[in-house]
Amino acid sequence: MLSLESAAVIRATLPVVSEALDEITARFYGTMFAEQPELLDGLFNRGNQASGEQRKALAGSIAAFAQALLADPDTRPDALLSRIAHKHAALGVTEEQYSIVHTYLFRAIGEVLGDAVTAEVASAWDEVYWLMAGALIAQEARLYQEAKVDPRHPWRRWTVVERREETSDVASFLLRPADDGPPPAARAGQYVSVRALMPDGIHQTRQYSLSNAPGDRLRRITVKRVASVAGAPEGEVSNQLHRTVRAGGELTLSAPFGDVALDDSDTPLVLVSAGIGCTPMVAMLEHLAATGSARPVLVLHADRAPADHALRADTRRLVAQLPEARAEFWYEQDAAEEAGARTGLMDLDGLDLPADADVYLCGALPFMRAVRAQLLQAGIPARRIRYEVFGPDLWLAHAEAETPGRRAAGSRPHGPAGPWGPARLQQAAPVGRRS
Repeated sequence: MLSLESAAVIRATLPVVSEALDEITARFYGTMFAEQPELLDGLFNRGNQASGEQRKALAGSIAAFAQALLADPDTRPDALLSRIAHKHAALGVTEEQYSIVHTYLFRAIGEVLGDAVTAEVASAWDEVYWLMAGALIAQEARLYQEAKVDPRHPWRRWTVVERREETSDVASFLLRPADDGPPPAARAGQYVSVRALMPDGIHQTRQYSLSNAPGDRLRRITVKRVASVAGAPEGEVSNQLHRTVRAGGELTLSAPFGDVALDDSDTPLVLVSAGIGCTPMVAMLEHLAATGSARPVLVLHADRAPADHALRADTRRLVAQLPEARAEFWYEQDAAEEAGARTGLMDLDGLDLPADADVYLCGALPFMRAVRAQLLQAGIPARRIRYEVFGPDLWLAHAEAETPGRRAAGSRPHGPAGPWGPARLQQAAPVGRRS
């Protein structure tokens, strides 16, 4: 619950702080990693740091949480944070680390906004931070308990039983626990973190969806090798796995987490994916087949060409096993090589989409935005469309998907001295003592 006094300050200063969040989070991460370099070893993604994606995700989450508090100050918007909590649990984030983040984040706020941060402003945003942190800590504690995971020791060794080349840049790894113990419980659609040692001695962690049904003692992940494109660096972990991991080797994995998981209802299903986004969908199909489900299932997938479509044969096989399932594929090239496939980008026009269907969506962000708009136009309610975002959980992307055309809170069309700079903050905030 946000106090009335703090709510008034947050309402007055939110536009200003939102405009400065990108600069604040850039300074925050830079200082924290300079003084706490050990946090880069396994906890933070160097690729997302370099691209700015992690910074945008943090800025967007803070702004979204503050906006939700203002919309209803008497409640704590825990539901907004579920996806972040799952990703934190998959990384072994601990309660103590929230204090470290608080120290460096509020130092950055003071450095960027300067004397404009009065005692009242600092106190109000401190309250928002700890409401958000408290909600995440509580959710993560519950997730650790349910998964029977000690967050101080979240990792487990798995033996690679088999490596299978799916396409020229996608490989599947079939895994079993190296200690021969039972695998942790999982739900179709969830992911695991893979912790890999890089050549420079630093651990890096990435999330990969389980691509088989979770009922077996064996687990499978399917990894696309991320190439360097337009000057962006190649994917560190994916390339390391492709280069070095063979049958008989070992991988270090977290327990499965993720809130975009298949439910057990009997409503119609629409599984929509593009590229490597097919992996959780195949896990869902395999679970449905293994449990003898009679749910109506429509599988929709888009890819560059049949040769690039990972797990295509698995998808066809599983669809054939389900009495009420069918699949539609779109390929930008060589569509004639796959029987019944369509040429071009995914187009839902003319498809019979049940209005009461539960839709699961996974793929690159531009694809999900475009297809989600088509689903809404086809009459699928927004509440029935669930989607997984690649990379850090971009609240900016989430907000744009919910309200197309709306500018995300963390973007900055003006510099720090522009219309929403520190001087404007001092005008908008209540007058108080200097901190």
